[in-house]
Amino acid sequence: MFNFTKTEILGLDIGSSSVKAVRLCKDESGYSVAAVGFAEIAATEEINKNLNTINAIRECFELVGSRTKYAVCGLSGPEVAVRDFEFPSLSSSEIDGAVLFEASQVCPFNAAESAVDYHLAPNGDDKTRGTLVAATNSLIANKVNLAKEAALKCVLMDVEGLALLNCFNGLADDSDESTTAILNVGGSCTTVAIMGVNGRPFIRDMTFAGHDIITQIAAEKTMSSEEVRKILSGDSTEARAQLHDSLARTCQKLIVDVSKTLRYYATQEQSRPVEKLYVCGGFALTRGFVELLNGQLGVEAVLWNPFEAARCDTGDQFGDICSKRGPAMAVAAGLAMRSV
Repeated sequence: MFNFTKTEILGLDIGSSSVKAVRLCKDESGYSVAAVGFAEIAATEEINKNLNTINAIRECFELVGSRTKYAVCGLSGPEVAVRDFEFPSLSSSEIDGAVLFEASQVCPFNAAESAVDYHLAPNGDDKTRGTLVAATNSLIANKVNLAKEAALKCVLMDVEGLALLNCFNGLADDSDESTTAILNVGGSCTTVAIMGVNGRPFIRDMTFAGHDIITQIAAEKTMSSEEVRKILSGDSTEARAQLHDSLARTCQKLIVDVSKTLRYYATQEQSRPVEKLYVCGGFALTRGFVELLNGQLGVEAVLWNPFEAARCDTGDQFGDICSKRGPAMAVAAGLAMRSV
C-alpha cells in the first residue's frame, strides 16, 4: 500500500527512562543524519508510566520535526529470543512448521502466544540453517500501542540486538578485522550483540542494567536514585569521586554477566574470542563506567558513538544531541537503517 523506498522512516527507540528517534539518509557515500530527537520519560508511579512515555514520544517526534508518521520500533528483554537453528534439508513448505516447533523448544516463554519469524542462511550442503526471532504478543502490542497513542504508526518491529549489529555494520571501519562485540547498557536491559564469522548473530539480553546499579548505589549512600543519577552524569569530579567505590562494587554483577557471556560465545563452533567491546546505551554515558569495564573485562572496551562515522549536515540543530548523546542513540540509529 505504501512505497516505503520514497517514504521517510523513523527509528524510534522507546526505552524505560527515555525515548530516542533518528532519521537517516543514505547515498553513495554512506549514511548521513537527517534528524535526531531525545526526550526523558518523567519519573512517576507505575500507573502513569504509559502516559509519560507517550508524552516523551510526542516530545521526541516534535524535536525531529519529521513529516513521516511511520516508525520502526525495537524489542529486548526476557520476552525476546534470537536463536540459530539447523535442520536436515527441508522443502519450503516444511520450514515454517519446523521453525515454529523449534521456537516452542528453545524460547523461555510460550511460543504459541508469540510472533515468530526467521531468516535462512545460504545453503551450501544438505542442511537447512538460519536464525529465528520470537517475541511475546503482549510485548509487541505494548510498543505498537504506545506509538499509536502518540499518533505514530509502527510499520516494522525489530529486535534491538539486531538493530545494534545493523548500525555497527552500516558504519563500521572495514579495516578492523578483530572480533568485536557491542554492549548496550540501558536502564532496564543490557544487551550483548556479536556478529559471528559464520554470519550468524549472537544476541543475549540481561535484565540487570543501569536502573539496578543506580538503585543499589542510592541504598548504599542513603540518597535518592535521582540524586545518584545526576551525580554520575554530571560534571562535578568531586561529587563523582564520592561514588566511585560504590559504582565499582555495584557494577560487579554486570561485569560478571558480560564476562560469562563473552566466554560462552568463544566456546561456540566457528567462534573466536572477542577482542574489542563497543559500549553504548544510556548508562554508557556514566563517567568512569567504560574505564571500569576496560580494566576488569580483559578485553578493550571503548565508548561507541555511531554518529562519529555518519555525516551530520544539520548544523547545531541536532549536532549537540549527536555529540553528547550519540552512544545512547545506537539502537534508534539501527532501527532507522531498516527498510520495509
